[in-house]
Amino acid sequence: MARWCYGHRLVVLLLWLGALFGLGAASSAAGTNYANVFSLPNTDSTTAYDLMEKAFPERAGDTDTVVWKVDGDGGASVRDESVRSRIAPALEEIGRMKGVGEVTDPYAAQGAAQISRDGRIAYAQITFTEQANAIPKELIEDVVDTAQAAERDGLQVELGGQAIARTQEPPQGTAEAVGILAASVVLFLAFGSLFAMLLPIVVALAGVGTGLIGTMLLSHVTDVPEVAPLLGSLIGLGVGIDYALFIVTRHRRGILRGMKPEESAVTALNTSGRAVLFAGGTVCIALAGMLVMNMRFLDGVVVATSLTVVLSVLAAVTLLPALLGLLGMRVLSRRQRRRLVAAGPEPEEASGLAARWSAYVQRRPRRLAALAVVVMAVLAIPVLSLRLGATDQGNHQESTTTRQAYDLLAEGFGPGFNGPLQVVVEGDAPAGLVDGIRATEGVAQVAAVPPANGVTVIQVVPTTSPQSEQTDRLIDRLRDDVIPQSGAEAHVGGVTAVFKDFASVTGDRLPYFVATIIALGFLLLMVAFRSLVVPLTAALMNLIAAAASFGVLVAIFQWGWGTELIGVGKEGPITSFLPVIMLSLLFGLSMDYQVFLVSRMHEEWVHTKDNARAVRVGLAETSRVINSAALIMICVFSAFVLSGDMEGAMAGIGLAAAVALDAFILRTALVPAAMHLLGTSNWWLPDWLEKRLPHLAVEPKEEAAAPAAEEEPAAAGRASVVHGYVRTADGEPVDGAAVTLLTKGGRQVDRVTSLADGSYIVSVPTPGAYLLATTAPSYGSRAGQVVVADGPLVHDVELAEGEVDAAPRGGGVN
Repeated sequence: MARWCYGHRLVVLLLWLGALFGLGAASSAAGTNYANVFSLPNTDSTTAYDLMEKAFPERAGDTDTVVWKVDGDGGASVRDESVRSRIAPALEEIGRMKGVGEVTDPYAAQGAAQISRDGRIAYAQITFTEQANAIPKELIEDVVDTAQAAERDGLQVELGGQAIARTQEPPQGTAEAVGILAASVVLFLAFGSLFAMLLPIVVALAGVGTGLIGTMLLSHVTDVPEVAPLLGSLIGLGVGIDYALFIVTRHRRGILRGMKPEESAVTALNTSGRAVLFAGGTVCIALAGMLVMNMRFLDGVVVATSLTVVLSVLAAVTLLPALLGLLGMRVLSRRQRRRLVAAGPEPEEASGLAARWSAYVQRRPRRLAALAVVVMAVLAIPVLSLRLGATDQGNHQESTTTRQAYDLLAEGFGPGFNGPLQVVVEGDAPAGLVDGIRATEGVAQVAAVPPANGVTVIQVVPTTSPQSEQTDRLIDRLRDDVIPQSGAEAHVGGVTAVFKDFASVTGDRLPYFVATIIALGFLLLMVAFRSLVVPLTAALMNLIAAAASFGVLVAIFQWGWGTELIGVGKEGPITSFLPVIMLSLLFGLSMDYQVFLVSRMHEEWVHTKDNARAVRVGLAETSRVINSAALIMICVFSAFVLSGDMEGAMAGIGLAAAVALDAFILRTALVPAAMHLLGTSNWWLPDWLEKRLPHLAVEPKEEAAAPAAEEEPAAAGRASVVHGYVRTADGEPVDGAAVTLLTKGGRQVDRVTSLADGSYIVSVPTPGAYLLATTAPSYGSRAGQVVVADGPLVHDVELAEGEVDAAPRGGGVN
């Protein structure tokens, strides 16, 4: 398929453009129909919600609030004519606007309850004819401007509600644009080429664009929550850029090693492209794990995010090779192209910081593992105080009108006014129930609405805020004690009760969800890497990363460490559905990095059967691209703080922290250190299980399809190998030493150059005795006899400055 896409690049481009424009036209005609279905089957709040719909089916429009306050100096009141003469005309003008159904103000006959006891704060309710998302933004802005035009010295006017909050949102696409810009900088630094930098961006935009448009269309046939497109674009941009990065990196490597652009593209898709397919599949499986929670709200999130990931993978394996065909050699920078012409193909050798770090991890695995565990444990401490709940406009920044309105209502009517409860009774409510609720600790106000359509609603205003733990305890007292004692069949509903039920159900079902995605990930990795220990290690690392990232989330959003600084408002509980979404994304992304890291280690292990070398080479050759990919994801996720959505900001910061910890501490230090300590146990699999498992090749060896580095052609398909390190007497690695394997008769069998960490590997055709000669500038040379049996032989060489030693030094048998 890669070769076909490369050869028919114009056709592929036209197909993608046609899909984008076609879906875009369809979505423009159809519009959106997002629905926040927060109800949970078989919960008390859902039963209350269903009864309220039966009682008041006509209340379909969004209700927002205008709040005003006068200074208390001189006994001023909102009833004063000087205040009323400014507010009343504004409310009348708002009531005449097209799209406004009703305005209830405190100056009407029944409006006394809308004025605070001290007379300084009052509010009016504006009921629109449509829900918040369907109200034209121009209408909302007119309402805000008209109301705030009544302000004067000593009179403050603020507005709150879902529709009003839309006027405070940043321009759509701001977060995505900032994330893409930051990712572009990282890509340009990594590639040094403008064209190569644009490739992952274009591919990600194609995948995310089609995914979001598809989500808009699907919102007409299934319940898709408003936050789903935001989460879809968040995960889609991250994985889309990263997947294209892995493939482009492999493609550029192939060209630099002397391959034709077409063959390099085909090889890149057949190697890294296969890993991308596997990684994308693991992300979708992790996302599908949310279905275990049996929450209708999450079903739409699964649809949006999975669709975006699938289309991002599709863009990476079809659109990307077509773009590579258009660019040809221009995927390299000008300097790389000039060097390739002047010096010829370069060998692919892990060198520089990555190789030195990998060698250091091998020398100090216990120290690094202990340090990494301590760091992750400290970061995970805040998770012990995790409290799930709901965010509301009280969490907005202090400068916003919605936050000011929230605070004014709490000041004038009590903190519970912003989150009233509804006790819903089918039929007439017994007097004992109303009296019992009024006498309950934590209740500020009680008002029973006359029965409508056979349903009675009792409005209950708590003494504490919607996010308070005391409010949660009040809901429990009403359900467990007050309602049963009254003998009535009643249910407690309202937004606060709904989110409390969400938190309760999430807590109950979360262990099953975590167990499901861990089990699925374990099975996939076991089949891919033919090991029991590797998937167990991955599962443990995923749990550690989840605990630490949630610790960071709690410290910022629940404890308030820096919330105002990063512009996300006031601290509060973690949104009840966020742990499920975050864990799905986190486990999927962690599996990505595990696949890319361990697949290279596994390839080296199959080749040499030397665990130390496999781990060292795998880390040295993949850490740079993994860290670059992680840095891109951190930029993309962190930018969602600018989305204007608290849940989006939580998910962005949480995932950015998770990716940073996962890539820079776990995959770069703890995982390789643990694998060094476990030794050959990493690759253990019982024989009976090996025979029954299907074979799944995550990434075929590149050597089969590409000119390899200097040591690789001789290594392919040989009976055995000799490998080890070339070091000085002080233990420092010798880079660029020539290592030659000779027969007893002096015929050269293989010749390689040591890598930056001093490692080398030479191929042996058959068991027997050989001469291994090593030479390096300024270090002289050394030769010795080695005896190779049926398996690989580990043989380290020590060079001293100016030394010449041609005497046989013996070998070892392995």
